[in-house]
Order: sequence, then C-alpha cells, then structure tokens
Amino acid sequence: MRYLHTMIRVTDLEESLDFWVGKVGLVETRRSEVPEGKFTLVFLAAPKDEAQAREVNAPELELTYNWDSDEKLETGRSWGHLAYKVDDIYAFCQKLMDAGVTINRPPRDGRMAFFKSPDNISVELLQEGEALEPREPWASMPNTGTW
Repeated sequence: MRYLHTMIRVTDLEESLDFWVGKVGLVETRRSEVPEGKFTLVFLAAPKDEAQAREVNAPELELTYNWDSDEKLETGRSWGHLAYKVDDIYAFCQKLMDAGVTINRPPRDGRMAFFKSPDNISVELLQEGEALEPREPWASMPNTGTW
C-alpha cells in the first residue's frame, strides 16, 4: 500500500490556485480536464515532494473543481486538517500574512500554526526539526476564529 493524495473540492479554481500555489507555495504537478463529467482535477505537491509526486503521482493534494456546481461546500465533523512541515514557521506565517491569509492559530510555541483555505480547509504548519524559540509578535498573538 502507498499513500497517493487527499482530495478537496473547491468552489473557485482560480482563487484556489492563487491560494495553494501563489500564497502557500505548492507546485502544480498535473491537471486533467474532464468535459464529459464537467470537472477539472489539479494535483499539487509541496516543493520538497515535487520530484516524487511527478515520478509516482504521490504525495499530492488534489483540487476537484465541478464546473457547473453551485453546491455549498461544508466540512464534516470527521474532517481534521492537512499538515505540512516548513523550514521556518515564523517566516512562512509572515509570508502568508503578507499575502492576506489569516493565521488562525499563530505559532506562539515556535512549532505549530493553523490557517484556512478559501474553501475553509484547515491547514496545520509544523516546524521542521526542533521548535524555534518563541518570539514576538507571534508569542502574544491571539487565536482568530477556528481551525
């Protein structure tokens, strides 16, 4: 058995690609347009996973966009979050904030943070290696909303 991908549905493909690729920094590895089913699949990988994802199509995040759907997407209570390790959690969170992304749970401990996608998908960031020393403004930044 091998892990392949996690699929999330998105309501606006361009907005989602701006978020996941433009702001978060994932890389598009492949795309499928399915006219007969009226949907588009876009597969994304973290930069450090890109080579493996292109070789074996894993590990990836799959964005599914249904062309004519006006369905309101909701996450179920069994859904938790996506998680990514980053080299510097403070720098990554600052990059997201500079791009207009709300950090719902700031990295007060230098180890963990949460934010949400435009479709309300919760994303956890974990510091690669040991936690960084707590520092401002993160150490005293309050939580915003839910994650």
